[in-house]
Amino acid sequence: MAVCISIIGKDNAPLYLTTTDLDKELELQYRVHAALDVVEEKCQPVSKGTPDSKELYLGLLYSTETHKIYGFVTNTKIKFVIVVDSGNIALRENEVRAMFRNLHMLYTDAVCNPFYAPGEPLTSV
Repeated sequence: MAVCISIIGKDNAPLYLTTTDLDKELELQYRVHAALDVVEEKCQPVSKGTPDSKELYLGLLYSTETHKIYGFVTNTKIKFVIVVDSGNIALRENEVRAMFRNLHMLYTDAVCNPFYAPGEPLTSV
């Protein structure tokens, strides 16, 4: 399934990043940060007259030979990026959407904690 899950703040600072393979953690961090450019492009309005899109799920941001990178942006401009293995051809779009919905619910629960200071990195989701 997912080899890397990250939550990025509105100022593009990582709030949470976890990987399944510690040997490839630096490479996966690079992939996540490279995906932020694509997220910014997809979040830009096409023209000044068009309203902002209400779609939070950004879909496939880009793919490489080994990974597929998907994105999701909340209304408060918090970005979720999930990196999955390209070899997993059975993964469907609705399953990726479900992963983002679950991640968004977990993030919301963590932020609603009265001991959480907004903008601070999350220790666990």
